Amino acid sequence: MEVRVSMEDLEKERGAVMEEYRGNRNANGRMQDAHWILMMEGSKYAERLPIGLEKVIRTVSPETVKEFYRKWYHPQNMCVIAVGDFPDTQGVVDLIKAHFGHKFSAAVPPVMPYFPVPCHEEPRFSCFVESEAAGSAVMISCKMAVEELRTVKDYRDLLAESMFFHALNQRFFKLSRKKDPPYFSCSAAADVLVHPCKAYIMTSSCKEKGTIEALKSMLTEVARVRMHGFSEREITVVRALLMSEIESAYLERDQMQSTNLRDEYLQHFLRNEPVVGIEYEAQLHKTLLPYITASDVSGYSENFMTSHSCVIKIIEPHATATVDDLKAVVLKINSLEKEGGISLWDDEYIPEEIVSTKPNPGSIMQQLEYSNIAATELVLSNGMRVCYKCTDFFDDQVLFTGFSYGGLSELPESDYFSCSMGPTIAGEIGVFGYRPSVLMDMLAGKRADVGTKLGAYMRTFSGDCSPSDLETALQLVYQLFTTNLEPGEEDVNIVMQMAEEAVRAQERDPYTAFANRVRELNYGNSYFFRPIRISDLRKVDPFKACQFFNNCFKDPSTFTVVIVGNIEPAIALPLILLYLGGIPRPLEPILSFHRDELKGLPFTFPSTIIREVVHSPMVEAQCLVQLCFPVELKNENMMEDAHLVGFLSKLLETKILQVLRFKHGQIYSVGVSVFLGGNKPSRVGNVRGDISINFSCDPDISSALVDLALAEILRLQDEGPSDDDVLSILEIEQRAHENGLQENFYWLDRILRSYQSRIYCGDVGASFQVQDEGRSKVRNSLRPLTAQLALQRILPFPCIKQYTVVILMPQASRWKRLKSFIRSGRKHYGRDAKFLAGIAGLAVLGLSLWRYSRSTQRS
Repeated sequence: MEVRVSMEDLEKERGAVMEEYRGNRNANGRMQDAHWILMMEGSKYAERLPIGLEKVIRTVSPETVKEFYRKWYHPQNMCVIAVGDFPDTQGVVDLIKAHFGHKFSAAVPPVMPYFPVPCHEEPRFSCFVESEAAGSAVMISCKMAVEELRTVKDYRDLLAESMFFHALNQRFFKLSRKKDPPYFSCSAAADVLVHPCKAYIMTSSCKEKGTIEALKSMLTEVARVRMHGFSEREITVVRALLMSEIESAYLERDQMQSTNLRDEYLQHFLRNEPVVGIEYEAQLHKTLLPYITASDVSGYSENFMTSHSCVIKIIEPHATATVDDLKAVVLKINSLEKEGGISLWDDEYIPEEIVSTKPNPGSIMQQLEYSNIAATELVLSNGMRVCYKCTDFFDDQVLFTGFSYGGLSELPESDYFSCSMGPTIAGEIGVFGYRPSVLMDMLAGKRADVGTKLGAYMRTFSGDCSPSDLETALQLVYQLFTTNLEPGEEDVNIVMQMAEEAVRAQERDPYTAFANRVRELNYGNSYFFRPIRISDLRKVDPFKACQFFNNCFKDPSTFTVVIVGNIEPAIALPLILLYLGGIPRPLEPILSFHRDELKGLPFTFPSTIIREVVHSPMVEAQCLVQLCFPVELKNENMMEDAHLVGFLSKLLETKILQVLRFKHGQIYSVGVSVFLGGNKPSRVGNVRGDISINFSCDPDISSALVDLALAEILRLQDEGPSDDDVLSILEIEQRAHENGLQENFYWLDRILRSYQSRIYCGDVGASFQVQDEGRSKVRNSLRPLTAQLALQRILPFPCIKQYTVVILMPQASRWKRLKSFIRSGRKHYGRDAKFLAGIAGLAVLGLSLWRYSRSTQRS
């Protein structure tokens, strides 16, 4: 036996597993479980979910766990996979042999059981009412046997199946963007459920009382494919898309992540999938794709027949449809298909070119080289600043982001809600001059992706493309600046309907009241942090929203653009001058802000201790805790303290997890996050924000766990962390830093932060160097004592003098509360709560008295 399962071990882990179990008893978990049981009806899989039963988790004995281990954990059921940049591959092999080579299975190990999933001709129906559901939804699943991938023909079939789902999803997307759409979103995919069984699955989200219409549309579309097939143009688009994806993977074959290779070997072990290798796979794509026809692809729609082990389920927050309604839809669509009453698909017109008239290229007014970051900065004739860095980390990746100061923070409160909806409304119309459904086909096969964002202090656009598609991506940026959006009634109606459904979904979510109270306590009732209500949405002026969005992306002279990736300057520079330099500069400045003139967001952290419980109605008991401390970074220590906050947050996360999970065994995980985003990017003034600690737990012991967390933070402030604690945090940060230096995203972020830093004064290289030196200084000086002093300086000291705690608890009826009180003396976890509360109270009291005695001695 090489497993230790003492009673103490088991009791510590019991609480963590119970929290994992409890965390899945929310609306999503209940809906998934119900659908799984419905699909697996008649098989063993319907009787027990992987996590097991609550009764077993609470009562299982060490002997039972050991027996399970002895029965199933044999070397013949195991696989060791090691993938990485090993300096000595043979050494790794020798290590594996040394640790596992002498292990032997039992003489007659148990046979792995096989549980069949029965087929059924008649579809199964379910109307699932979930009061906490995020919205109404429809799920259609058709089961079939898993086919093993062995031959080239099998691989060709896999490609054809992939093309089917791509083509079908493109249709679903276009339908979701039509007038009065049947659903907000819809997608289809294949998924292996269990080893003998996979399923074709369609899922849509729709408006309330819209499930019947959504179901009609979904069944009609697959019936339309069965009757008329996909068009040659649809298949050409999908073929180009798949070819682009495999070409990208092939170009980056030497830079593939170790996890991807590991997963390929893992699937070979678990499901006997062949390890093909990217070179051969690319060859198969190139050879097979041109010969897969529209008819081949369309044939996969047969797998969505309602007579093929089909399960149809709708989810609604309030019951509006019945099983009879679902059956009537199925009969109607099947009848229409049989009678030939479903029309052909109506294709949209797709323009050939993104930019119909080429702009006049700009020129370079100034060029600077920054050797310390190996980057070049250009100032173009229209005033736009462009910084590019050439890398070879990934052969087929180019990233870029453009930003300008001045966003939603500069608006009066009366305009805030309308203008904050600008990107959403604009996205529906088409920020690049074409409706999203049209642009999708135009970009098929080209991995050019550009998005826009309006933040508090900045308006930004960002993109991701391959070097060969850099021109396409820059064309989209040009279109962003030269397109004038005008809201149509149809576009606005779709957006506002989706927004109202989202708000209603949030109101049903028991976590909403909790999150709202956290924001209200920590940031005051500022309109920047206040949740959007239905009444706010109905006051939105779409013309004002679009006008603000138009103005945000009109003046290129206010923007700085950073480009990082595998670019060839001789090819990229002419494109930059044409599409970025060719953006016309307005005669008068538009939204031109200096960073020191921007307004700060109004928020003030409470000056005292606030502990609140938010009671929210919920189907099954859930409990969330957020413990929050104010943070203030002094301007004179800004660079070092900004790095220190990152180290301290990881330290707090590690130590609180050790106490709450591994010492007391009462939580599954903990998160520590830092918010410093509410400050204007000025050169002067301190930076305010907060550090928040979040975890979920048993409601009965939530307050006790808060006290234990506070006690641990207070201990760190008074005693400091250990040498091992500091070394561990430094090692984690160093490894992340080293990995980041080989990634384009990391360099893009660091150069952007150098431009946006409060110390930036026109020299991005100098700004970068100061930040880099700040990180090195913190690393070199970080010791238990410096970490302790930083915790005292950055957090309130002692931490128990100023903080907020908000706890989400289930709202029980008076009768349930009375019964709970009566039973509390008999509950196992009730005893735990009292025990933990006693420990936590004594710990906080003890540390407080100890700190007081030390201060008295010093004085």
